[in-house]
Amino acid sequence: MPSDFSEILKRRRSVRAFTNDPIDRATIELLCHAARRAPSGANLQPGKFHVLTGAPLAALSSRLEQANADATPVALEYSYFPDMMSADLKDRQRKAGYALYKALGIARRDTAARRAQFAKNYRFFDAPVGIIVTIDRDMGKGCFMDLGMAIMTFLLAAEAAGLGATGVGAIANYGGIVHDHLKLPADELVVCGIAVGKPDRQAAVNQFRTERLPLADFTSFQGFD
Repeated sequence: MPSDFSEILKRRRSVRAFTNDPIDRATIELLCHAARRAPSGANLQPGKFHVLTGAPLAALSSRLEQANADATPVALEYSYFPDMMSADLKDRQRKAGYALYKALGIARRDTAARRAQFAKNYRFFDAPVGIIVTIDRDMGKGCFMDLGMAIMTFLLAAEAAGLGATGVGAIANYGGIVHDHLKLPADELVVCGIAVGKPDRQAAVNQFRTERLPLADFTSFQGFD
């Protein structure tokens, strides 16, 4: 594995605190071009990126924050997590959450602080650029895989460009609100958001790492010496 690519993989993390530095359109266009180079079955190239900054991003964030503050019922249009999460998956989820809150100095029983941190999802963690990722409703489940590869390519390209980024799955909780606010075509389904900007490298939230499974836990090999 080339050392430069290996380093990009090692550096990449979900960035949840950003500087106020603006990101120009040309830079985001380069990242979007990179995303579109991801593998795609039958070259269908599913998914669209709706990129916002400045006043349009602030307006969408405000509407999402208000929905969250009003406890508007979540209305996911697709299943993100398993309906019944197994014990080992639940354990991974909890460990990731505990690591995040520990880095922020939030106690496990401090529900108010945890909710406040979660609410930052709806303002794209104050990133200067927010992206709404959509997919055509008629696409098959496999196309979500292709879209995921495009998103990962975008995240790696952002890291290579010296930027920080994170996927924001919580945006899909209010996909209908996003759809209405952006006046998206009826055939587009809101999948997630992406926050992009220059990372605040001093922020505690950007210091922690989630654990990854050891090789033996997710691979098997046959026919090798």
